Amino acid sequence: MADTLEFNEIYQEVKGSMNDGRLRLSRQGVIFKNSKTGKVDNIQASELAEGVWRRVALGHGLKLLTKNGHVYKYDGFRESEFDKLSDFFKAHYRLELAEKDLCVKGWNWGTVRFGGQLLSFDIGEQPVFEIPLSNVSQCTTGKNEVTLEFHQNDDAEVSLMEVRFYVPPTQEDGVDPVEAFAQNVLSKADVIQATGDAICIFRELQCLTPRGRYDIRIYPTFLHLHGKTFDYKIPYTTVLRLFLLPHKDQRQMFFVISLDPPIKQGQTRYHFLILLFSKDEDISLTLNMNEEEVEKRFEGRLTKNMSGSLYEMVSRVMKALVNRKITVPGNFQGHSGAQCITCSYKASSGLLYPLERGFIYVHKPPVHIRFDEISFVNFARGTTTTRSFDFEIETKQGTQYTFSSIEREEYGKLFDFVNAKKLNIKNRGLKEGMKQSYDEYADSDEDQHDAYLERMKEEGKIREENANDSSDGSGEETDESFNPGEEDDDVAEEFDSNASASSSSGDGDSDRDEKKPAKKAKILKDRKPRKKQLESKKGKDPNAPKRPMSAYMLWLNASRERIKSDHPGISITDLSKKAGELWKAMSKEKKEEWDRKAEDARKDYEKAMKEYSVGSKSESSRAEKSKKKKKKQEKQMKVKAEKKGASSKSSSSTKSPAKSASESFKSKEFVSSDESSSAESKKEDSEDEGAASPPPSSEDSASGSD
Repeated sequence: MADTLEFNEIYQEVKGSMNDGRLRLSRQGVIFKNSKTGKVDNIQASELAEGVWRRVALGHGLKLLTKNGHVYKYDGFRESEFDKLSDFFKAHYRLELAEKDLCVKGWNWGTVRFGGQLLSFDIGEQPVFEIPLSNVSQCTTGKNEVTLEFHQNDDAEVSLMEVRFYVPPTQEDGVDPVEAFAQNVLSKADVIQATGDAICIFRELQCLTPRGRYDIRIYPTFLHLHGKTFDYKIPYTTVLRLFLLPHKDQRQMFFVISLDPPIKQGQTRYHFLILLFSKDEDISLTLNMNEEEVEKRFEGRLTKNMSGSLYEMVSRVMKALVNRKITVPGNFQGHSGAQCITCSYKASSGLLYPLERGFIYVHKPPVHIRFDEISFVNFARGTTTTRSFDFEIETKQGTQYTFSSIEREEYGKLFDFVNAKKLNIKNRGLKEGMKQSYDEYADSDEDQHDAYLERMKEEGKIREENANDSSDGSGEETDESFNPGEEDDDVAEEFDSNASASSSSGDGDSDRDEKKPAKKAKILKDRKPRKKQLESKKGKDPNAPKRPMSAYMLWLNASRERIKSDHPGISITDLSKKAGELWKAMSKEKKEEWDRKAEDARKDYEKAMKEYSVGSKSESSRAEKSKKKKKKQEKQMKVKAEKKGASSKSSSSTKSPAKSASESFKSKEFVSSDESSSAESKKEDSEDEGAASPPPSSEDSASGSD
């Protein structure tokens, strides 16, 4: 028999809400990890007292009772998994997994039994319903009546808020059944009552969310925030995590308390309590307990008298009472040396802290993202200026967070951090070696098929192939790659040459005039490659071979009609989901068959591409030869035309002096200097233009000698 059993998509019932997650049963005990909050429930095998299997709304459920009275409910099992679970419980926990069905008679009278933190309403031996007493917020009594009020469930559209029980009077003297019922409920209910004195009080602390100044009173089981307008009581059981984060100015500290369920004020929910401290503030603290009680309760973590920085005292007390570790920034250091990055989220500016196991943004609104729930991250170009960039995070649930206006100098540090944590980076496609190495039981989608993820992988491979082809084909650099850390050397040289030219041309030029040409040159340089890129995209060859499809897409094309016939009227999105489920459930042997087909298609594509590239090169060389030949012919025609024009011009110029001499004769004294100069220029032109012009006649030579 296997030492462990794992179940996905299991739902845990907590405070009336169903939280999905993953369940693992091992020899050591039972572990459930909540997908939403990342909280882990660990039940040791030695603590298990009883296991019950029953039919519930979400299939079948498992109810576990511990020796200290706690009850854990897990729903979402299939009926066929009962035998496997029953054998596992017998072999490793030495428990019989009992089958108990709920009573569905519809009767409204029966017997109430209190077992641990559970109120069970039974008819005979069968339970009708069960109420976890931790869900009860208030219990009031009347004549023969007990009223239970419940905490509001924010995740559900409709919540059960009140149940009333009629308690018939009994003949026993001295025992009031109504009061006895109410005391049993109140002993286990989640009713916060400020009984006794506070352990310590911190006065007038600055709180960012909820905003204001509050007195914080520390009680043994809860935290009381007392402000001028509002009061909040926070049980320590609702605290998920504690964070201590240094501000970028190195003079202040954030203390962040993560809450689930959140505190409420009207329709507003506060999932984080954020306190802001100055590092210079000191305090001397005395606990309202004697030294023996302090030693017994806190085991050396706290002492009766303490002194130090205010933020240290608050964090130390909270750590001891909540019994959780405080998360601080890891080894990340930004460009300025700080452990955070200045950025904007939504409409407000704040600080993003890269932690060892996630990211946290403070403060408005606060966001905490764990690495194990991140699908991929993306580095995007800033929308308003090239001096900044955006950092995008998309979770496995499809939620997207965009942190904008990050300084360009932070790019290298943040990229190295993301790379070291082995997060998938969308810009360069999903790499095979970038598997996340977290806790072995952290949430991951490695075993779940996602059609969109397959398409993203395929597109990433194609982008890389295109990038390699373009780099081999041409040496020109396009504007596609985004490397904010690299400086533009060409622009700097243009700026220097413009500055020297402007200074040498005139002394009156100012520095402002010198900088303008450099800016224009940079804009032009950025724009030109984009135009070339757009032209190359528009001029795509329709005769080029089509890229091959992946194994999944080949299978989907072959199976699409069959899925449609099996599920008539199915929409496109539902069809893709159904196809993903079928592909996930397909055996390895069948998948290998489609993998072979995809490999054959890829080889055919590569062969066709080689033939196409050779053909395109020969065609281009032939086109270039024909162009050169055409240019040569045009040049020869032009030379012939020039020679013909020159000969006709020279013949006309030799005839005109003879004609003028026969018509009228002028002596040398009457020839003006202008006419002589023009005649000389004409003569020079005629001598330059044609060596083939006929020699002058005897009449012309005689007139010239005269």
